[in-house]
Amino acid sequence: MTPPLDHLLHARTGTMTDALAHTPTALGNLPSRLTPASTARSICGFCSTGCSLEIHLDASGQAINLTPDKRYPVNLGMACPKGWEALTPLAAPDRATTPLLRNRATGKLEPVDWPTALHAFVEKFQGIQARHGRPALSFLSTGQIPMEEMALLGALGKFGMGMLHVDSNTRQCMATAHVAYKQSFGFDAPGFTYADFEESDVLVFVGANPCIAHPIMWQRVKRNRHNPRIVVIDPRATETAMQATLHLAPYPKSDLTLLYGLARELIQRGVVDHDFLAAHTRGFEEFAPFVDAFTPERVTRETGVAADELLRLAELVASGKRVSFWWTMGVNQSHQATRTAQAIINLALMTGNIGRPGTGPNSITGQCNAMGSRLFGNATSLLGGHDFANPAHRARVAEVLGIDPGVIPTDKSLAYDQILDAVDRGEIRGLWIIATNTAHSWINSRRFVELRQKLDFLVVQDMYASTETAQMADLVLPAAGWGEKEGVFINSERRLGVVRKVSRAPGQALSDFAIFQLIAQAWGCGAMFERWSSPAAAFGLLRELTRGQPCDLTGIRDYDHIDSAGGIQWPFPETGVRKPETGNTAFSEPDPITPTSSPTSADSPPASGISGLRSPVSGLSERRLFADGAFFTPDRRAVFHFDEPTPLPEPTDAAYPLLLLTGRNSSAQWHTGTRTDKSAVLCKLASRAHALEINPADAARLGITSGNRVSIISRRGEAQAAAFLTSTVAPGQIYMAMHDPAVNRLTLPVFDPHSRQPGYKACAVRVTAA
Repeated sequence: MTPPLDHLLHARTGTMTDALAHTPTALGNLPSRLTPASTARSICGFCSTGCSLEIHLDASGQAINLTPDKRYPVNLGMACPKGWEALTPLAAPDRATTPLLRNRATGKLEPVDWPTALHAFVEKFQGIQARHGRPALSFLSTGQIPMEEMALLGALGKFGMGMLHVDSNTRQCMATAHVAYKQSFGFDAPGFTYADFEESDVLVFVGANPCIAHPIMWQRVKRNRHNPRIVVIDPRATETAMQATLHLAPYPKSDLTLLYGLARELIQRGVVDHDFLAAHTRGFEEFAPFVDAFTPERVTRETGVAADELLRLAELVASGKRVSFWWTMGVNQSHQATRTAQAIINLALMTGNIGRPGTGPNSITGQCNAMGSRLFGNATSLLGGHDFANPAHRARVAEVLGIDPGVIPTDKSLAYDQILDAVDRGEIRGLWIIATNTAHSWINSRRFVELRQKLDFLVVQDMYASTETAQMADLVLPAAGWGEKEGVFINSERRLGVVRKVSRAPGQALSDFAIFQLIAQAWGCGAMFERWSSPAAAFGLLRELTRGQPCDLTGIRDYDHIDSAGGIQWPFPETGVRKPETGNTAFSEPDPITPTSSPTSADSPPASGISGLRSPVSGLSERRLFADGAFFTPDRRAVFHFDEPTPLPEPTDAAYPLLLLTGRNSSAQWHTGTRTDKSAVLCKLASRAHALEINPADAARLGITSGNRVSIISRRGEAQAAAFLTSTVAPGQIYMAMHDPAVNRLTLPVFDPHSRQPGYKACAVRVTAA
C-alpha cells in the first residue's frame, strides 16, 4: 500500500518529472519530451571535416535535437562542441527575418517587403553599371553555403549581371592550397583520405593544430594503431604539440627555410625515391642543388631551430615507411604561403610518400564547403574546375548551361584584396556580400570601414542583421542558414555530403538559392537560369559540367545516392563505377572506380590513378588519388616549385617589440562568432576566446599580471584584451584568437604573391597596461 504522503515525497507525475523522464530509443536514452518521430542525416555546417549528424525531427518535420551519426565514415559517431550545438544558432533572436533598406532621411535600416528590396537591388546596381560600366559591380561570397548556391551565384553574377571581379572568403583560408596543388599537380586535388590519419607511422603537422581546429580529425589520429611518431612544426606549444613526439618551434614565418633544410638533410641521407622521381616528376634536378645551401647552420640562424632538432626531424621522416605531411592556416596565411605549401609537397614527392595509405602532402581545408567553392564558385576557376581563358572550356560550360558563350568572361578575376583596392580607386562602386563578415574578418579591418564610404551601394545577404558588415549595409537580405535548406558540401578529403532542410527559416528569410532566383528574375536574366529550377536540378548541371574533369561526378545519381553511400569522394565518373559489394551493413558505397587512362578531350587534365582502402571500422571504401603516380599536368608529372625565402614583412623593433600571432584557441568557436556566439554553451567553453596570451617573462618585464586589461597596439590600430600568462607562447611573441572582433584592427595587410591569401599570422605590436 502506498504511504499517504508518498506523492509529496516522490512525485511520479508533474512538470519536472516529465522534463526529466527518458525514453529508450535506437539513438540511446533521450528525454521523453525530445523523443523524435523520425530522423534525417545532414552534414555539419561548420568546419571542413564534414561530420554527419542525425537530426531528430518531431511529427511536423521540425528539428528538435541531434546526435552524431555513428555509421558515417568521417566522424564515426563523434562530434565536436560546435556540431553538438549546430541547431542553436537557428533560434537566435537576432535572426534577419525581413529585408531591411536604409532610410536615407533617418540613416536607419528599416523593414521592407521582398518586392521593394528587389527593386532597390536592381535599380541601384543597374544604375551603377549604367554610370560606371558593368565591371563596377562585384560580390564577395563564402565557403559556408552549398555548392549549388555558390554555382548559381557565380553564374548569376558573371553570366547574368555582367560582373567580372568576384571572390569569396575561401581566399582567406584555402587559396594557397588551391594554387599550390594546381601548380604542382595540374589541378586543385588533395589526394588523401581520413583513413591516412590511421595508417601513417609518421605524421608531420606544419602550422596545424587539429586538436582545436579539427578535433574529429585528431580523434582519427588517436585511433592509429601503428604507434605513430608525431611531429609538430609551430611557433606555439599548441595542444597538438603537447602530444607530439617532436615539437619544433621556428620563428614565425621562417618555416620555408626549415623545410628546405629538411629536404637537404634527407637528400644527404639518401632518403630519396629516385625511381618515383624519374618516372613521375619534373624539376628535382634543379631542386636538389637549390636546397644544398640550406645547411643546419643557416637553418638555425634563420629559424632559431637548433641543428640537432633539425637532424632529429630528418631521422624521424627517414625512418617512416608511411609518412604524411599535414598543413592548415599556419602555412596558408603567410607572405610566402604558396612556396611553403609546395616545400611540403616537394618533401612528399622526393621521398615517394604519395598515393599510398598513410602518405601524402595533405592540406586540411577550413570551411565546410571551401572545397566546393574552389570547384564551383566561378571566381578564379570557371565552373567545374575549368579555365576562363580556354575557349573550349567556355564553349563546354555554355553548352551544358544552355547559354551564349559570349556572356562568359575571358579575363581573370581580381582577388579579394584587389577587389577592395578597386573600390578604393573608385572602379568598383557596388558590392554584394553573401554569408561572410568582411568588417570583422578581413585583414586590417579598419580599412574596410573606410572603403565602405566609397561604395554607392552595399548589399549584405546573411542569417543575421546584427553582424558588423550588415550594420554598414544599404540593403540587408534575410537568408536561411544551415539546416534550413538543402544542397551538397565537399569536405577536406573530397567527400560530397548532403545537407538537408530540417528546420523552417524564420519570418521572410529565404534560402540563398531562392534569393538568387528572385534576383535573376528581377534583373531580367531569369530565362538564362530556367534550368536551375532547384538545388537538385542545379546539382545535375554541375555534375555534367565535371564530365572528363579530374573532379568528375557523373557517376553520382542524386542526393539520395550520396546519402545512402555515406558520402562519395570525387572523382566518381560514370565510366568505371562498379556495383557495391554485398555484406556492408552501413552503406552501399561503390567500390573504387576504374579510372580512364587518357583525358576525355585535349583540353581536359588527364585522369589520375585512384587507390582504395576499406576502413576496418566502418567497412567503407576510402579512396585516394595518385596511386599510379599520374598527375593532372600535360605530361602527367608533378612539378617541383621553389624560391628563395623572403624576410618577415614587418619585423619587430624598439617601438613594436613583440610579434603578434593569430589563430584559433577553442574548438567551441568558429571564425567571427556570428553563429557560435549565439550558444551560451559554446561561449562558456570558449571563455578565453578574447584573451591575450603572453609569456610570463614578457609579462613580468611589462608589469602585467594574469587577468590585467592590456592594450595591444600595432601601426594600424589598437585592441584591448585580458592578459593570460602562459609558456605556450615564446618570449617575444603574443597570441590572440581570430574570433576576437578587435584582432584584425592590428593585422598587417600582406599577401602571398601567388595565391593572394592574406598573411594574418604575424605582425609587430607593443603591449601596455590598459
